[in-house]
Amino acid sequence: MSGSPSFPSASWLRAALVVALVAVVAAISTGTAPGPTTPVTPAMASSGELAPTDRHRRVVRLVSEVMDRQHYRQAPLDDKLSSQIYERYLDALDGNRSYLLASDIAEFERYRYKLDDAIKSADLEPAFAIFLRLQQRNRERIDYALGLLETEPDFSLDEDFTFDRSDQPWPAGVDELDELWRKRVKSDALSLALAGKDWPETQDVLRKRYQRLSKRIDQVSADDVFEIFMNAYSHVFDPHSNYLSPRNSEEYNIAMSLSYEGIGASLQLIDDYVTIVNILPGGPAAADGSIKPNDRITAVGQGSDGSFTDVVGWRLDDVVQLIRGPIDTVVRLQILPAGAMPGAPETVVELVRNKVTLEAQAARKELRTTTRGDEEVRIGIIDVPSFYQDYQARVAGESDYRSTTRDVRRLIDELKSEGIETLVIDLRNNGGGHLSEATGLVGLFIEEGPVVQLRETGGRIEVLDDPEPGLAWNGPLVVLVNRASASASEIFAGAIQDYGRGLVVGQQTYGKGSVQNLYPLDRYALGPKSGFGQLTVTIGKYYRVTGDSTQHRGVSPDIELPSLISTIDVGESTRDSALPWDRIRPADFSRRQGVESGLALIDRAHEARVRADADFTALQGDLESVERLRAQKTISLNLEKRQAERVAMEQERLARENARRAARGLEPLGSAEELDAAEQPDAVLAEAAEIAADLYLDSTPAGGALLSRAGA
Repeated sequence: MSGSPSFPSASWLRAALVVALVAVVAAISTGTAPGPTTPVTPAMASSGELAPTDRHRRVVRLVSEVMDRQHYRQAPLDDKLSSQIYERYLDALDGNRSYLLASDIAEFERYRYKLDDAIKSADLEPAFAIFLRLQQRNRERIDYALGLLETEPDFSLDEDFTFDRSDQPWPAGVDELDELWRKRVKSDALSLALAGKDWPETQDVLRKRYQRLSKRIDQVSADDVFEIFMNAYSHVFDPHSNYLSPRNSEEYNIAMSLSYEGIGASLQLIDDYVTIVNILPGGPAAADGSIKPNDRITAVGQGSDGSFTDVVGWRLDDVVQLIRGPIDTVVRLQILPAGAMPGAPETVVELVRNKVTLEAQAARKELRTTTRGDEEVRIGIIDVPSFYQDYQARVAGESDYRSTTRDVRRLIDELKSEGIETLVIDLRNNGGGHLSEATGLVGLFIEEGPVVQLRETGGRIEVLDDPEPGLAWNGPLVVLVNRASASASEIFAGAIQDYGRGLVVGQQTYGKGSVQNLYPLDRYALGPKSGFGQLTVTIGKYYRVTGDSTQHRGVSPDIELPSLISTIDVGESTRDSALPWDRIRPADFSRRQGVESGLALIDRAHEARVRADADFTALQGDLESVERLRAQKTISLNLEKRQAERVAMEQERLARENARRAARGLEPLGSAEELDAAEQPDAVLAEAAEIAADLYLDSTPAGGALLSRAGA
């Protein structure tokens, strides 16, 4: 490109890292994610054929140049990359292989090794040609589905429906596609029948649902098609580099300003379902605690008793508008749990809309006690939902500005005055935040030394040291993490583990060790510029002081604790274009001795405790049930069989819970509805506190003997 624009150097890596750290959960406080990063259902314009514009041609050249110069993974735009872009584009358009025919794919094969040349020459015709064919097939399917609603399905037949077709061959012909859609419509109808709706009600719900799908098809723009194709290109490099169209750029910027009131969750549209991607710390969803990543929203109700509106098949922004509303008002969500098959029992979650405030995200403390023999052990617990900082107050020179490091130091002092002997830092579901707060928090627990290493695209490495003078806590320390602990959480947990400063317990962390920068493309375009959108590009990686990256692998716990968040569905290792794990030279640091010597004894005591713990037995049963559902890709279309499966599942859950309650001396529950409403214990946090008590005992002369007997 002649007269190329000037891009900023990647040497300002430290400043850019905050973008990376918030990317995992920052998303959007109000309920919408920054552009499509997962498969979206396609749509088309209501009049005339969609076609690329001159603006799109200018943008594709600019995107290509930024990716080539700035991306950490220096991959040439060649035939190999073209084939990957082609596969990713088809996956984004029809990942469940429910619209396009094998003959369509055979015809598209001529583009497989030509998309690199098309991008270089700003020729977007192949991308739009593929989309136009999909547009045609999509409308054919909707018309067929609407026609099927004229006849009530026979739910007494013994037949199955494969709802996950991502690994299936493309349909060989229209007859095969018709049969696939006959079963899909029957499955949709059966789900409503299981919810108690009669056939006229089911017809009405599904007719409106499919008509909304048709409307969504009519509402697509050339910008939408262009964005999908640009993300197929950027995601070949890594899953965190993505392009946002002008409309989605504006929505993203509004959301990041926390200007709207919502539920505090990021959402994406995946196969007709609005799906929970992340829970934002400090928001209504986080406070409620019952919504999990990959849960699907099937209906939205206003107020505590308003009727539900079915939202399956809606556009994402339309669902977001239903979820948003005036502050302090109630919104109810009907949830199909993550991993559950269509038609499985759904739950209703009632939330009060609110802004996500710094105060709501702030660290909190708790004091617990446990006994070992005749000795009472006092355990401090500090929940850190995010790595936050009141940046405006700090810049304004306010001496009492809020930050994670400052708040945790204050909470530690308060807990010390209450006589704690051991401490737990709870980082579960903490997706990151400010880099300076991650390094500062580590500094509360080590005397001095490096905390994290940053490597930029050009290979330069920067070592960031402990910025906090003096120790806030020198006693026994446990860091509790799960699969949703990411970025800054991984920097902290990794440093504590590497220094031997404490034990990391819980689940393998997310594994996001990459750094992103945001490029507003209008700023870098030459000539007339308007509505170019913005591009997020991965420009670096961070490494532990040992030289190991947290990218892809995350931080492995010293003691594993169970979690309902699946490592199969959530985490960097689940993304097929994720940057790989690697290692650089270690930094110069001194490891503290002592933690490893008692680990085997502490682990044995932990194993003995959880084997006898009713809460853990119930949790393990829940995990096994979820895994069975997650592995299922086919469901029965027989009403009696599905009803029996549902009853058996509910009875199994109820029996598990009542066994737990009996062991705790509690009254049994009589129904699944009571179970859904009952408050569940946090068995994982309770066990982390017990491990912290064991860690304290291991540091005392008499405690070691008690610990040995406990693990015997």
